[in-house]
Amino acid sequence: MALKVLVCDDERHIVRLIQVNLERQGYTVVTAFDGKEGLEKVRSEKPNLVVLDVMMPYMDGFEVLKNIRRDSETENLPVIMLTAKAQDKDVFEGYHYGADMYLTKPFNPMELVTFVKRIAAGSDDSGPKRYEI
Repeated sequence: MALKVLVCDDERHIVRLIQVNLERQGYTVVTAFDGKEGLEKVRSEKPNLVVLDVMMPYMDGFEVLKNIRRDSETENLPVIMLTAKAQDKDVFEGYHYGADMYLTKPFNPMELVTFVKRIAAGSDDSGPKRYEI
């Protein structure tokens, strides 16, 4: 059974780029184009991992992440933040709210695929391995 990845970003060309690269590696990809839709799909699609932008309409990625972590059904869901917000305070905020990985745009799609593979390999029924900062 293929791992299901939710890609949530308001830039459709970025979503498509990620989708194509993950599907080539055998992942099933579900997409969302704003934070509200992303959170709805976390609940309805039950992905194994989320790739999440920060700057999106209706609800930003940090709010989506906070909601994921507050819900007992999704609190251990691995989340990779993929965003143009690259200042130290933004990166710290992402990890503070529970991101498993924080990548900045522009990005190499194959680097993202590598991180998805690593996080997926490190996950089990109890969720991802977290490291305190």
